Formats: sequence, C-alpha cells, structure tokens
Amino acid sequence: MSLGGMLVTLGVVYGDIGTSPLYVMKSIIAGNGGMGHLSNDFIIGSVSLVFWTLFIITTVKYVLIAMRADNNGEGGIFALYTLVRHQARWLIIPAMVGGATLLADGMLTPAVTVTTAIEGLKDIPIMHHVLISSQGQVILTTVIILTVLFMIQRFGTQLIGRAFGPIMLLWFAFLGVLGIWRMSGDWSVLRALNPYYAIEVLFSPSNKVGILILGSIFLATTGAEALYSDEGHVGRGNIYGSWPFVNICLVLNYFGQAVWIDQNQGNPAYQHVADFNPFFEMMPQWLRLGGILLATLAAIIASQALITGSYTLVSEAIKLKILPRLRIIYPTNFKGQLYIPTVNWILWAVCIAIVFGFRTSAHMEGAYGLAITVTMLMTTILLSQYLISQKVSRFWAGLMLIFFGSIETIFFISSLAKFLHGGYVTVMIALIILAIMVIWQYGEYIKNNNSYRADNVSILAYKNQLSDLRDDDDYPLFTTNLVYMTHVQDGSKVNKDIMYSILDKRPKRARVYWFVTVNVTDEPYTAGYTTETYGTDYIVNVQLYLGFRMEQKVNIFLRQIINDMMKTGKLPTQPQQYTTLPDREVGDFSFVIIQEELSPETQINGLEKMIIQARLFLQKITVTPATWFGLEYSDVIEEHVPLILGKVPIRRLRLLRESPLKHHHVENDDIDDTDD
Repeated sequence: MSLGGMLVTLGVVYGDIGTSPLYVMKSIIAGNGGMGHLSNDFIIGSVSLVFWTLFIITTVKYVLIAMRADNNGEGGIFALYTLVRHQARWLIIPAMVGGATLLADGMLTPAVTVTTAIEGLKDIPIMHHVLISSQGQVILTTVIILTVLFMIQRFGTQLIGRAFGPIMLLWFAFLGVLGIWRMSGDWSVLRALNPYYAIEVLFSPSNKVGILILGSIFLATTGAEALYSDEGHVGRGNIYGSWPFVNICLVLNYFGQAVWIDQNQGNPAYQHVADFNPFFEMMPQWLRLGGILLATLAAIIASQALITGSYTLVSEAIKLKILPRLRIIYPTNFKGQLYIPTVNWILWAVCIAIVFGFRTSAHMEGAYGLAITVTMLMTTILLSQYLISQKVSRFWAGLMLIFFGSIETIFFISSLAKFLHGGYVTVMIALIILAIMVIWQYGEYIKNNNSYRADNVSILAYKNQLSDLRDDDDYPLFTTNLVYMTHVQDGSKVNKDIMYSILDKRPKRARVYWFVTVNVTDEPYTAGYTTETYGTDYIVNVQLYLGFRMEQKVNIFLRQIINDMMKTGKLPTQPQQYTTLPDREVGDFSFVIIQEELSPETQINGLEKMIIQARLFLQKITVTPATWFGLEYSDVIEEHVPLILGKVPIRRLRLLRESPLKHHHVENDDIDDTDD
C-alpha cells in the first residue's frame, strides 16, 4: 500500500463503479414513472437500497472476502477457478458461464457511460454556442469518441494511463463535495443508513414496480467484479486503502442526488420530462459544463478499464484452454498490458451497434446489469468451493453461499424484467461466447477421450531407430534440431503421428530430436522448465511451465535451454561452419506442427462430430499454432494428418475368382471395355 499505488488504483480499478452515479438514480426515477410519481419515503428507501447494496455486495463480498481468494496476487473469476478446478470437474461450468456473462456485460459499459456523459452536454452552450442540440449529435459524438478510444489501443495506453489516477481522484472528490453540498439542504436523508427503509420500500405502495426496482439498484454495484479482476494490476493493499474513500464519495453523491430529487419532485418543470438526469441537474449552472466534461473523462476512463479488462479476461481464458487461441500483442513494457486485435474490434463493433441500436442511455440501461448478476452468482459458487479448499467449515462456506447467492438471485430475478427491454442483447452475446467456450472445451475432451483416441506410442520404443537415422549419411541432414510441439504423457508417450512424421512420411535426419510440451500453470507468472534425455544426447523431452499470463515465446526459451544443456554437458556443442556469428555453437532449428483434419472414417455420434468440426473450424480462423508459440520468424513445417475418432471397423477385401462386371453392361467411362 502506498499513496502512489492508491492513485494508480483510482484510475485503473474504479472506472465502472465510479461512473454509476451518472445513471443509477436516473434509472430509478424512470422505472417508477418519472418525477410525478415519487414520494419522500420512496426516495429515502431507494437510496438506502443503494447504500446497503454497495456495502453487502461490494464491500463485504468482494473487498473483504473475494479479494483474499487471490492466485499469487491475481484476482478475477478465472484466477479463482484455477484455485479450485482440481476439486471437481463441474466447476468449469460456473467459470465459463461467469466469464461469458462478464465479457458480454462489459461490451455494454463503454456505450452506456460515454452516451450518458455526452447527453449531459445537450443544449449546454460552450463558448456561447450550443454544439450538441439533438440525440443524433449525441450518437455521432459518442461513436467518434469510442472509435478513437479503440483505435489507440494498439499503441498501448501507458502514457495516458498515468493521467487516469489524478483525473479519477478529482472525479471522486467532485462527487463527494457535490453530494455534501446538496445534503446540506436536508440532513434528514441520513435516515437512509437505516436498513429498515431499504426493506420497507420494496413493499411500499409508492414503489410502482415492487421488487423489480432492484434491477435499477443493482447498477450501483456493476463495477464490483472489476475490483476483484484488477487485483493483480494494483495489489490488494492499494484497493483496501482506496476503497473507503471511493465508497464514501459515491454514497455522498447518491445521498445528494436523493435530496435534490426530494426537493424538486413537485417542480412543474420536471413533471412531464421523460429524459433528464438528476446528476447533471443538481449541479449549479456555473459548474455544469465543467462537471459534464469531467464526467466525460471519467466515462472514457471507465471504458478504457473495461476494454483492457476484457483483454486480460480473454488472455486468461485462452491460457486455460477455455477459449481458442488469439493473437496477443504486448505494445509496451508495462506489466500486464496487452492488446488482442480480434477482441478489440469485436468490442468496437458491438459498442457501436449498441449505440445506434438503442440510441439513448435510458434504453441502454434497460439492457445493462442483467448479465453481470449471473457473473456474481458464479463467483459466489466458486468462492464457496474455495473456502472449503481452505479448510473453512462447510457450514460457514454453505452459509456464505446461501446468503450472497440468495441476494444475487433476487437481483437476477428483478433484472429479468429487463430482458425484453434490451437485456436479450447481452444474453445473446453471452450465449455466443459461452457456445464458443463449450465447443473448445468439450471438443478437447472428445479428442482426448481414450476410448476414441488413436494409441500413443513411447519415444523409448523408437530410440534405436532415431539413433540410426541420425547417423545415416544416406539421408541428407534435414536440420540440426528438429522440434515437435506436442504433449508428452506419462514421461515418454507421444501421438503416433509424430513418430510417423519422423520415420515414415519423410525420414527426417537431425542431430537432436526435441519433443516440447507447454504446460500452463495456475500461477500467473511462472517461467520454468524440465528436461529428460532418456540417457541419450539426441532425444530431449522438454516440459515448459509458463504462467497463464506469460507469453509463450517457445523459440527464445528453447535457445536458452539448449545453451544451458550444453554448459552442463547434457548435449554436445553444434559448431557451425557457415555463420555470421563468430563461435556459434548452436545449430539451426526446424519446428514441426501437426495439423489435424477430421477423417471421414470417424465413428462418433452426430452431436460430437458437429462439436469437433466446429472446433477445427475455430482453429482455422483463429491464430495459427506457429504464431501462438512465438514461432512466426522460425522455420516451421506444418503437416496435415487425419483425425480419426471412434472405433473404426476393419474391412478386409476377399479375392474374387472372376470380375463381378463380367456379365453386366458397364456404363462407367473410367473402365476400359477391353477389361471385359
């Protein structure tokens, strides 16, 4: 914990939850029919619900409980899954569902926050000119800002990221001061600290929508998952140190808005206005332009946080083999900063489509929040398993599951009312992401199911043949180091296709045969390896152990490994006669990657066959294995082999005494008549 660390935390972690005051109270008013249908009890009860939701979900569940379930400092639903996945296979389900819904809801955040901020500029004179006077201009401005934001991602955001902390510090201070200023007009709003009013409003006749009000209340805590996900970027201590300040500023602003709403509920100017925002309206006129511009900056920062968070989430899912491989770029040396072009432009397209499709922030709020309730439920399930793994009593783990699970289930049910008002959009996006995850995961399971898979063979069984081939001058030297990216099981077993590639398909003579397995560890930044030579100096089984946040630069790692092995005498030097490097002792490398094509002989049921075909299709349209393993500039050979799954019946030919065509007219042009 440090002042500098807490300042960075303000800019990185709290963008989403910090912009919630822009639309929470606005959504509550709209959901209840407008200013003409409000009462003092309803206003106090609503803001009490906001306060206790922030306390129970964000402070207690995420800050005090979830953040202690870190994986070597890394947080988030996938980091949590890595801590518990060995307890039960079914835990992959809440991990995938939670990840899919988190990504889907995150696609809506940039559109909602930026649109809400720009709407505040409508009809506001800037330099004596009204620049934005219609919703069409709001949409155009929002689209331009979002497009520029997504375009600069490829260059990295290290420089502008340094400004995020001070801006968000100013933003939260602004929220708090504005709230206190409005609260000074009626301190009775502090009654909302009593949970009685929160419970009472759920059953009050002044509440026109009943329990469905929780769908709007929940928007106040949609950024809570980000606190947990970004733990690895800023550290638990800095979140602990900064959250009280952020929480107090948010609560003060909500209370200030409540006072303004209560004081203006009878104001004729607002009785029939369908689309207005109490956050902007409660500002004094002289401050409004500055407040709106500051809100716009905060919205952009919130969007940036969600974009980079999506990169991190997808990267972790890829390393855990939950999503297909995608090209990952590291634009700067800043820890944890990465860029995934495919994800970037999908996010951009979805955000722009949402802006054009929903047009107003009020309509977007109808779609917002539904999916994230599912993410929070899935996190609660995984958290209960984590507590059990930490030897916490099953009673307390179960109590935690029931308490938070019940609250989040109620929020989910109340948010279901949003389904027909736009929530179906995020649900559809989440289902598409989940379908890709299921195809990738279950397809891998089908491929590796021993009852379907072709037999593996032991490298040791071919030890002598590899030695003879290495010394056989009748074959030209194919390469000095021949590397197969594979998965070595039980110490020496590899897919039979690999030995077929070396010995049968085209005998490949090399000085050293490498069999490399990349193991993704539960720790985020592991970088280690083991080697096994089976008592030879020409066969090496390399097991690379890389954390799920590590870039897989196999080419660089292998050169380090071979130098280490030469220094210890495990491998002889490979002096090169022709080279631009003096005293070069490492020869050339050729990497062979086996690409599978589904064989027509496959004998599995229709559904499994469709899943395998879909998985192979995803492999083709996503990043190539060469790019994934960091081999773009290496000598890479791709060999295609048939993927045969299931037990294929062996059909034997029998010798016929005469041609069955002898006494029949032949119409096949490919058969010569003289054959009769």
